[in-house]
Amino acid sequence: MSDKITKPKTHRGKRMLAKREPKIIESSKKALMLRGATASLTSLQFVKDLHAIKRTHSTYFGQKHPFNPFEDVKPIEELTQKYDLSLFAFCSHNKKRPNNVILGRIFDHQLLDMIEFGVEQFKSLIEIKNSKVMEGTKPCLIFSGDVWHQNEEYSKCKSLLIDFFRGESVEQVRLAGFEHALSFTAADGKIFLRSYKILMTKSGTKTPHIELEEIGPSADLVIKRTKLASADLFKRACRTPSAAKPKKVKNMSKDVFGSKLGRIHMPRQDYRKLQVKRGRALRTEKTPKKSKISK
Repeated sequence: MSDKITKPKTHRGKRMLAKREPKIIESSKKALMLRGATASLTSLQFVKDLHAIKRTHSTYFGQKHPFNPFEDVKPIEELTQKYDLSLFAFCSHNKKRPNNVILGRIFDHQLLDMIEFGVEQFKSLIEIKNSKVMEGTKPCLIFSGDVWHQNEEYSKCKSLLIDFFRGESVEQVRLAGFEHALSFTAADGKIFLRSYKILMTKSGTKTPHIELEEIGPSADLVIKRTKLASADLFKRACRTPSAAKPKKVKNMSKDVFGSKLGRIHMPRQDYRKLQVKRGRALRTEKTPKKSKISK
């Protein structure tokens, strides 16, 4: 793909370039779902289920793509730049690495990081016969296990999974909006992915009774290969522009409880001139005026 920048000739072209321009507050990340040349039914259905979860923020290409991101990442970078996408999922299968799925991120039209997973004990959305959640529902992400904080590889994997599944960034969420929960449990060298529908029933109190119903997909993921970003590149990708940072207000602060505190600066006062009620003993006696005696 050529790096030559040409001016748009139509209004549609101008709108497309305006959408691709860097923004101070980025919109929700969209994913590209790709099928490899030798994808198995398991890996292909897993990617289709990911597309179903992220249907409003993903694009699925069902044709076969004869490349592997770990061998040549250039086609992925070109496709994500063409369709203005920042995440990708790629499924493949061979004798050495069966049922493979690669999840990755793109930054500045170049690969940031990617992780290859082996899919085991897979159950798709179709196999689990339960009522599903609505499309576009923002999931509640749950990470269980100490290894997420103890291992750098798992820590970067957690960051990748959050970027992939978090959906749109919102400031407030109502209680009834919690309908979908994605659980990632790291134990015994595997990541156990489970998807639940949150059911709220009456409990007799203000807080409802919560029940979880498995809806799929369900899979045991094993990390095979990784290609992580360098410390400098990852720091540059996580940098917040100065325009997006909240401006500091002078003489205003917050305590540990979130209460807003203000500081007022006043000039030095002369306490002798303050109009306060004083006791009789503290009052200064006025000197009696001399009366004028007329002669």
